[in-house]
Amino acid sequence: MADRATVNLPSRDFDETAAFYEALGFSPVWRDPTWMILARGPIQLEFFPHPQLDPTSNWFSCCLRLDDPILFYEVCRAAGVPERAGIPRLALREDAGVGNVVGTLIDPNGSLLRLIRN
Repeated sequence: MADRATVNLPSRDFDETAAFYEALGFSPVWRDPTWMILARGPIQLEFFPHPQLDPTSNWFSCCLRLDDPILFYEVCRAAGVPERAGIPRLALREDAGVGNVVGTLIDPNGSLLRLIRN
């Protein structure tokens, strides 16, 4: 296996976090009481328990570099992630002059996932 890095994000509740991401096409790879790994194709997200986390003050984030961020955005919308203020939420914008589509997904734990075109 090639060298790689994976993102580690907090989870207030593994069941809630898994249900949210499974609706977005992620599947469980590993889970025990201290760690959970979810994957969607080559993308892996790893979670550690943080039951005291306040989602409104969470500063954890990562970038998902995607060949088609619009497609992933539409998957999120179809799963019912709202495009409004609150947690969770979804937003998308086109960067003028650059051509990159940059979106944001805030998960139920308040973690920010940036959706960036490869």
